[in-house]
Amino acid sequence: MKTFLVRSTLFLFTFLLIANYSLAQSQKPNFIIIFTDDQGYGDVGTFGHPTIKTPNLDQMAMEGQKWTNFYVAANVCTPSRSAIMTGRLPVRTGMYSNTRRVLFPDSGGGLPATENTIAKLLKTSGYSTAAIGKWHLGHLPEYLPTSHGFDTYFGIPYSNDMDRINDVTAQEAFASPKPEYFNVPLMRDKEIIERPADQTTITKRYTEEAVSYIKANKDQPFFIYLAHSLPHIPLFASEDFLTKSERGLYGDVIEEIDWSVGQILSTLKSEGIDKNTYVIFTSDNGPWLVYNEQGGSSGGLFGGKGTSYEGGVRVPTIIWGPGNIKPQVVSKIGSTLDLLPTISSLSGTEIPNDRIYDGYDLSPVLRGENKSPREEMFYYHGDRLFAVRKGDFKLYFYKNNPMGYPAKVEKLDSLKLFNLAHDPYERFDIAVGNDEIINDIKTLVAEHQENLTLGATQLEKRIEN
Repeated sequence: MKTFLVRSTLFLFTFLLIANYSLAQSQKPNFIIIFTDDQGYGDVGTFGHPTIKTPNLDQMAMEGQKWTNFYVAANVCTPSRSAIMTGRLPVRTGMYSNTRRVLFPDSGGGLPATENTIAKLLKTSGYSTAAIGKWHLGHLPEYLPTSHGFDTYFGIPYSNDMDRINDVTAQEAFASPKPEYFNVPLMRDKEIIERPADQTTITKRYTEEAVSYIKANKDQPFFIYLAHSLPHIPLFASEDFLTKSERGLYGDVIEEIDWSVGQILSTLKSEGIDKNTYVIFTSDNGPWLVYNEQGGSSGGLFGGKGTSYEGGVRVPTIIWGPGNIKPQVVSKIGSTLDLLPTISSLSGTEIPNDRIYDGYDLSPVLRGENKSPREEMFYYHGDRLFAVRKGDFKLYFYKNNPMGYPAKVEKLDSLKLFNLAHDPYERFDIAVGNDEIINDIKTLVAEHQENLTLGATQLEKRIEN
């Protein structure tokens, strides 16, 4: 009798495992984008940081793909986030400005309702969709995630340093930050549920929200956009991580984000859907260098946030999908612009052909093919084309303060050219004697600008009193 019960139990357990695996494989794949704020290229162990410990991201990179030439479409927050959502350059969607480079609490604009987001497209393929964390594409009701294809939203609508109270100086607020110094709202869908948001527990609560959503939606295809509001200053870490890293408060923040990644990956495995889920980890732009130790590291790349030098736009990127992705280090060019067409391809979702998209389908590279469809990158600073990369070569038309702030954008007297395969740190200008390469890039620019219509800027609109 005892033997029979053991065999029956084993049979039932095996049957449930097979049934769960079959269900996961029969449905469309799930997608999770983990998007950090101001995390530099060098702020992950596997990307070279000597003291910040990121075991979960390091393991994720070993099991998946580590992309070493992956770019955002803008060097500051709002336009970068518009690009990841739409697969289109910010100059096309109106999410750019030469004066107000991001949205603020008094902004009256946001991502236009006419734009297709990843979430909006995936809804047409039967996906459930959740946005968690920082949005920064418009805080008015018509611009929030729930108006752009997301079923639910839990997070803050703009940067965590906004709404600073008047009687606290910037120096005090950032040197010894307290949640009550910043009157930032925490929202559930379109309602404010906490103000000011307790930012000491924000990473933990974002993580709990994501884990709960995974468990609740494991039997249907889902898309989660988890946009951490850190390590943008002011820096906050929960009690479990505070003072625990060798890198000070900044390291504490990154190590808590790494813990968050581990929680998500372990949940996918325990729920039996890891082999049917793609997880993409990346950052919205380079580190905020003017804040010294409060900011991150570009890993030796030149420049930081607010610049289109490599340190401002090349970001740490890991793509994970057990059984669906060939593990390797990828040195081909990729961009957050490519996530919309790639996810659409992997999910079998049709993209409307009524507009120009700037992204490419990278799924062949994920499968291990040796050629990438992306050969170029256009780096805009507001509406100015700051630089262009084609293949290994990057040509600069403008210069600015490599610290990012104040920007001081100026047109170059003579163009600068760098071979990023040989010189990723942009130390050796090779423009002299390379007219053929320069002219080839200029031809690419002319072709690009023939099909470019600038959208009316949304960032300069103000709320009318």
